[in-house]
Amino acid sequence: MAPILGVISALLILMGAAFFLAGTVGLLRFPDVYCRLHALTKADNLGLGLVALGLILRPGEVATRVQIVLIWLLALAAAATVCHILARTSLREGVAAFGVDAPPADAVPVGAGDRDKIVGSSGPSGDRGTH
Repeated sequence: MAPILGVISALLILMGAAFFLAGTVGLLRFPDVYCRLHALTKADNLGLGLVALGLILRPGEVATRVQIVLIWLLALAAAATVCHILARTSLREGVAAFGVDAPPADAVPVGAGDRDKIVGSSGPSGDRGTH
């Protein structure tokens, strides 16, 4: 491996580790679940991308590099999905964001009955919004 490529690879891996650290600090320091999810998901995705790029620059087989990219893409999809599920569940359960009052106890949860309100969606009778 060329010396300059080794230095670039090491710098990318170190930058990725710094983003992992920043995401962890955000997880521990931010005030509510929504800010924590945002910090952790964004920083970890970027950190993993930088680490993956740094590893791809190292010598090795093409199959190994493809596996690294596939692992990174899988982690991106999984992190986005899990973050969305956690945020939506928190919202449904009435977890308030920092500086925002919690919704009243009798409030309708997000998503309850929204399908019938969408224009053109079929309601329970399947009549495509003609009622």
